[in-house]
Amino acid sequence: MKAICWAYTEDGRICRKPATIFDQQRGFLVCQTHAPNRQQHINKKTNELIMSTTRTKPAPNGATGASSAPLEPINYRTNPEVAAKIDAYIKENPKYWAYIQAMPRDRLERTVVLNEVRQLDRQQRIRDGILKQINANPELKQAYDLLVKDLPEGQREDVIAQIGRQTRRAVARAQSQQQTKGEAVTA
Repeated sequence: MKAICWAYTEDGRICRKPATIFDQQRGFLVCQTHAPNRQQHINKKTNELIMSTTRTKPAPNGATGASSAPLEPINYRTNPEVAAKIDAYIKENPKYWAYIQAMPRDRLERTVVLNEVRQLDRQQRIRDGILKQINANPELKQAYDLLVKDLPEGQREDVIAQIGRQTRRAVARAQSQQQTKGEAVTA
C-alpha cells in the first residue's frame, strides 16, 4: 500500500498524492508539494496570527492575591492550517467576530461548553440509531453478537456500535464511489 500525503490542499481537501517525507510538525507523511513550503507557510502565518497562543493558568480553587503561587503560562499548540481557516472566517464575518469579542467571559465559556454538550448529544443519538437499527434485524444482531462474543459484557454494546459506525461509513463510501463511476460512464 502506497503512502499518501495527508496535508490539506487550498480547497480544503486531503492532498492524497504519493508521500515520501515525514513531517514531524504534522505527524504524518506529506508529498514534495507540501514539505518544502511548510516552513515558509509557518513563518508567514505566525506573523499574521490573530489569536494568542499562550495563556496563564488560573490559581487553584479560584485563589487570588499574593498567597497564590506564580502563574505558569500554558503553551497551546497551533496548527497553521487551522489558524488560517479561522483567520479567513474572521475576515469574512467581522460582525460575528465583534459579537464574540464583546461577550462576557462567563457567557463565552458557557457557549463553548454548550457546543461540547451538543456534540456529545449528537454522538449519542447516532450511536442509539445504529444500535436500534441493529437490534431491529435479528439476523444482523446475531452476526454482531457473534463478532463480540469473546469480549467482556460491559464492552460489547460499545464495540457493536463502533463496528456499526465503521460499516455504515464503508457502505456510504462504496455507494459514493459507485455513483461517481456511474456519472463518469454516462458523461
